[in-house]
Amino acid sequence: MAQRLSAERLVRRSSGEDAARYIQRLIFDGELRPGSRVPQDDVAHALGISRIPVREALIALEREGWVTIEMHRGAFVNPIDADGVRDHYELLGQIYAFAAERALARSGPDLVAALDEIARRFDLTNDAAELRELSFRFFATMVDGAHSPRTKVVLRAMSALVPGEFFAEVPDAVDIQHRGIAAVMRALRKGDGPRAAEELRKVMCRVGDKVVDAFRARGLFDTSTT
Repeated sequence: MAQRLSAERLVRRSSGEDAARYIQRLIFDGELRPGSRVPQDDVAHALGISRIPVREALIALEREGWVTIEMHRGAFVNPIDADGVRDHYELLGQIYAFAAERALARSGPDLVAALDEIARRFDLTNDAAELRELSFRFFATMVDGAHSPRTKVVLRAMSALVPGEFFAEVPDAVDIQHRGIAAVMRALRKGDGPRAAEELRKVMCRVGDKVVDAFRARGLFDTSTT
């Protein structure tokens, strides 16, 4: 496995965060299956780093639910289930809904104008990398506009479930995001915070369903849990 890891994976930085995303990618690609032990030496060798950032990565991944660390035995990949994926996106929808209402109340027209420009650019592209960047900017701008440090803390605790280019890995989510952001913006332009919040909850639930489909297509679920 070490040869395959070192030959097929390259990263730009040597850090615990890189190692965490690398291990997550191995899980997503099916190279590390549920119950399998994470080969820490192989990961360190593949990334050209020491085991210290790999251990840091595993601690972070355990906190996020990806692995379980067993004393004197190592870290083992946790099973992934469809309900857990859906819960993740439903929670995101609740958090973003909260942020949208707070942002509209606390930032007003300036926020709507900034989001409108991002939404316009999002609607004009189908490039996966640009879509990811604009989607991130849209939600980050909304969260910043909420002026709620606690909201940011909660979001930082929720790692991305899909490594790499989200819209390339889950292409069906593109149309959902296009239509969802358009609906959110219609509500925000009218000053209707509750409506914008509801649209955000709906779009995140729909995206969650598409991520479940993508995970199932990759054979990442135990069929008894889906």
